[in-house]
Amino acid sequence: MAFERITVDPARMGGLPCIRGMRVTVSAVVGQLAAGRTIDEILADYPYLERADVLAALEYAAAAVSERELPLHGDAR
Repeated sequence: MAFERITVDPARMGGLPCIRGMRVTVSAVVGQLAAGRTIDEILADYPYLERADVLAALEYAAAAVSERELPLHGDAR
């Protein structure tokens, strides 16, 4: 799966996945969504981002965790 809007550059933001080469990390965007912020609120804070950027960050994060199982609190396995 290709992520055209997500870039990784070892010289930028410590090599973390970023949105279109900017200094906005995927984790920053996804973290705001997880905190209950809406896409419109995120776009107001980052006017240089586009709705497709936020959705790409969410898609990238979902793909990143789909490759492995993460232990959850109370998981009896």
